[in-house]
Amino acid sequence: MHAQHISRINDVLYFIHKDISRDLPAKELARVAAYSEQHFHRIFKAVVGESLHQYVRRTRMEFAANQLMFDPKTSVVDVASKCGFSSVSSFSRAFKATFNVAPGEWRKHEFDDGEKPYLRDPEVAAGYHRVAGQILPEPKIIEVPDRFAAYVRHTGYNRSIKNTWRLLRAWAKTEGRDFSAQFGLHHSNPAWVELDKCRYVACIAIDSPVKVRGVVNQLVIPGGLHAVFRLTGVYGELLPQISKVLEQWLPSSGFKLGATPAYVHYHRNHFIEEDERFELDFYLPIGFY
Repeated sequence: MHAQHISRINDVLYFIHKDISRDLPAKELARVAAYSEQHFHRIFKAVVGESLHQYVRRTRMEFAANQLMFDPKTSVVDVASKCGFSSVSSFSRAFKATFNVAPGEWRKHEFDDGEKPYLRDPEVAAGYHRVAGQILPEPKIIEVPDRFAAYVRHTGYNRSIKNTWRLLRAWAKTEGRDFSAQFGLHHSNPAWVELDKCRYVACIAIDSPVKVRGVVNQLVIPGGLHAVFRLTGVYGELLPQISKVLEQWLPSSGFKLGATPAYVHYHRNHFIEEDERFELDFYLPIGFY
């Protein structure tokens, strides 16, 4: 796939994820990509692996699942509206088609361990049992600035992320860029999204624009109010720790889940460290009721 196509579709994905609640007509997204609408649909599917309609619908349903589970004070009507649906009935049909239960049932349902897709990965399952008894660290509640970053997108929460980081490191070296400020955007919740479908973005902070955009592009990691947790461990232990933050800390915190992506700031990046250990700050976007 030509690098220019990847760059233009990356612009569209960034536009989509900035605000999943707004209307996202194909005509406007084609303009963002600078393609005719017909050509845009073909290129989008070739780059992303699914149609524009499927991608937007799936992203909205994942967002809705998080909002329903971790924002109990917000009504189903409001969640439907946040996800771009004008009626609860159409939202409920779409949600049930994705998760096999109605939105109200999803909110009441308590997931047991066997239902979490990430536990089908033996290393993550082992990590889950290792951290099960750990007490979460107290977070800092802080306002963080927007961060200007170069990035490479990746599909799948697994060791293949290592290749994405290698690519970004090679690009930084070629460009003479600082590679030390590393971030990972977590677009998906692997407690209910299959690991091979989870969307991840490897980023490094930059102080000037990317000159030639292709596989490596640029974005702004949104700032705002975040709960920041210092997490440490070895490969396989991060996803269970993040789940504990969402399932244990958030419901009793008095805050609601924000709409921007959660992300990590690596101090030790387990994807590129030889011993596969991580030390990082997990940034959870939050808001007030």
